[in-house]
Amino acid sequence: MNNDIRNLEPKQLWNNFADLNAVPRGSKKEEKVIAFMVDFGKNLGLETIIDPIQNVIIKKSATAGMENRKTIVLQSHLDMVHQKNEDTNFDFDNDGIKMIINGDWVKADGTTLGADNGLGVAAIMSILESNDIPHPAIEALFTIDEETGMTGAKGLQGGYLDGEILLNLDTEEDTELDIGCAGGIDVTATKKYKEEDLNDNYKAYKISVKGLRGGHSGMDIHKGFGNANKIMNRIIEATQDHIKIVEIKGGSLRNAIPRESFAIVACKTGDTVNFIAKAEEISNQIKKEFKAIEPNLDFIFEAIDTPSKSISKEEQSKLIAAIKNAHNGVFKMSEEMDDLVEASNNIAKITLKDGNIQIDCLTRSSVEESKMEVANQLRGAFENEGYEVGFSGSYPGWSPNSNSPILGVMEDLYESIFDKKAAVVACHAGLECGILGTNYPEMDMISFGPTIKGAHSPDERANIPSTQKFWKYLLEILQKIPEKS
Repeated sequence: MNNDIRNLEPKQLWNNFADLNAVPRGSKKEEKVIAFMVDFGKNLGLETIIDPIQNVIIKKSATAGMENRKTIVLQSHLDMVHQKNEDTNFDFDNDGIKMIINGDWVKADGTTLGADNGLGVAAIMSILESNDIPHPAIEALFTIDEETGMTGAKGLQGGYLDGEILLNLDTEEDTELDIGCAGGIDVTATKKYKEEDLNDNYKAYKISVKGLRGGHSGMDIHKGFGNANKIMNRIIEATQDHIKIVEIKGGSLRNAIPRESFAIVACKTGDTVNFIAKAEEISNQIKKEFKAIEPNLDFIFEAIDTPSKSISKEEQSKLIAAIKNAHNGVFKMSEEMDDLVEASNNIAKITLKDGNIQIDCLTRSSVEESKMEVANQLRGAFENEGYEVGFSGSYPGWSPNSNSPILGVMEDLYESIFDKKAAVVACHAGLECGILGTNYPEMDMISFGPTIKGAHSPDERANIPSTQKFWKYLLEILQKIPEKS
């Protein structure tokens, strides 16, 4: 399967992507890909640096005739989101991504593809190893841990880079030039509870919510996709008079809209008929609500062996209320830019087991005040039900600069090549530009990339013609970098 990818054009980019995807590179588990990238740079005889936070920087001199152009930073992140379908047998820590071609798209077999941001990394690798691509002096910056905290960008100190222009290759629509993005903060609610014994008069069921689209908790948050944790809470709320919760496992990553949720509940033996009837009633209602946008939504109710303990009815009611009252989805639209989400929240992961509850959220906003407004609203919803709430991993947004000099160059170039104007936008995802700008405030930054759909989910796919378009555009940009002042 992966050999077919290597025959796609541009071959140098797809071959580097295939090599990269053979290396496990989950967020906070980047040791193998860091070593891979260091070997790549050193084998080319290029200056290769690992900074204290483990970002990799590879520097390449300008080609002949380009020495007087401004130095540019080409930047992408090494890590990828690890998500797979429940029935996919895959070890992200050891296996390489298995890729397939489906028409004009490249996707993975039951897992995330890693095109976010692997195509950007592969493009930079292709330029670094080239002998026939004209370019100014390049500083290739490969950051770590973008997906779960942006610790690589946060930890990059001043003084490592001399470039005046930064091209971030991490957006997902080839018609767009991105000049701004959202910041974010992790909100975590935790609670301990005392378990209660279940006697022989109880029968246990496993409830499964499956088949949702999932997706990127920033780029897709406005699309109305179902959140498995919110949906599971509706089922539990509707059946709460008949059940006691034993266990919940919903979602997996803060930056992915949860596609699946699983709960184990206990029901008194004489009340099982009422429980199943109510569960089917609410699940059919939810299916009807999401019919257009979530056609594959599925609910499974299956009898299992009865566990020995459960949560109390009182704590169950508090959990239901906390999740119900915690905001999920778009909180506010931007007043500055059309169709831009300003603030949102993703109730990403819920774990209840063995006397412990943890609820993980990712709150995003392009405006610091509204970011904290959402975070504090969540704090109130959880604290009202007795939960401890912590904030962590806060990072700033990237404020748009419509007067960016490189933006003007890239707008003109896009229109001349493709005979149409590029859309100049800000996005609701978290890009590293805003963070990198704290230590490099004078650097002029733009983000762009090929079209990628379904990022952060096993439906992730990269468009082949768009990747060709992106590559052509990138090579033309390199030749149009302005001269040094």
